[in-house]
Amino acid sequence: MLVSSASAYEAKTHLSELLRRVKAGESITITKYGVPVAKLVPIDESPEPDVAGSIATLLEFRQGNKLQGLSIREMIQKGRA
Repeated sequence: MLVSSASAYEAKTHLSELLRRVKAGESITITKYGVPVAKLVPIDESPEPDVAGSIATLLEFRQGNKLQGLSIREMIQKGRA
């Protein structure tokens, strides 16, 4: 990954170009009076969560689990009272 820097003035006047470079994988440090103050970095693209798998796991967990003799449904009802 290429790392470069730009002054605050350059960042302000050339933001579109800097964003294009970041999108391409470059990291850019923004400086003010030569002192680093911020960094533009590409977003970490995480995979989509497995919603169906998570629901299946929760449903499986729910089967037969009791807390102090109450089912989860009973606890929900008690919480609403």
